[in-house]
Amino acid sequence: MPMKTLPTTADELSRLLTAVRRGRVVTVTGHSREPRSLLVREIAQRLASNFLDGTAVVTVRHGFGVRRLSAALDCAPDTPFPPRGTAGAASYLAERDMLLVLDDADRLTLEALDWLRGLPAVAPGLRILAAGRFPLGLEQERVHRL
Repeated sequence: MPMKTLPTTADELSRLLTAVRRGRVVTVTGHSREPRSLLVREIAQRLASNFLDGTAVVTVRHGFGVRRLSAALDCAPDTPFPPRGTAGAASYLAERDMLLVLDDADRLTLEALDWLRGLPAVAPGLRILAAGRFPLGLEQERVHRL
């Protein structure tokens, strides 16, 4: 049976919403995938109107490298102008005020993590919200453990 209640208190949720609005990178960690996923998707839904370009939610699959990640951005619902390739994705994100949600981020390759490390420097309006068993290890990352 799918989980229907959020795995956090109202106060924790409020602090997380503020952290995502103000921070650059927030990662929700925990052993079980379902509570992490539910929480980041709820945050994305609640904060979509806080970002001029909305949110892009990407469910990461096994072995997601830079090309697969940028291709997933091409297909993300509510992405107004799809990026077209890895260089295009970085340029696209550099011009956006948006929230990028990476659900199940543990499946990103080292190459994709390196690419993500460079994004905050070139994309000042980009916020990253990730869910995984472990933190992404990006600069300025805030971690919320379930």
